[in-house]
Order: sequence, then structure tokens, then C-alpha cells
Amino acid sequence: MATLKFKEIKKMNKQGINKKLKELKIELIKSKVNASKSGSSRIKEIKKIIARILTLNK
Repeated sequence: MATLKFKEIKKMNKQGINKKLKELKIELIKSKVNASKSGSSRIKEIKKIIARILTLNK
């Protein structure tokens, strides 16, 4: 999954943003489970994307 930029998120509609947020939260949980097996750099990236989406929704 590529990093979502703020401009890309801004172009999405509300339903698309909510769908993407749910997908990212699920992916974050999966990454946390797999973090013990591999590095946790992916977790940091997912958290940043979630923060961008939540910032835009306010």
C-alpha cells in the first residue's frame, strides 16, 4: 500500500474516506500482530495516514 498524501485524501468523498479508514485500522491491527516477526516501520506509516484522515475529518 502506498502512502496517502493529504491532497489525495482531500479529493476522496466521505464514503471513500470512511472505507479507507476502516481498512487502515484493520491493517494496523494485523501489522501489530506481525511486528514481533518483522520490523515495525509499517505501523508508524499506517498511524500517520490514519492521523491525516482524522485531521481532515474535523
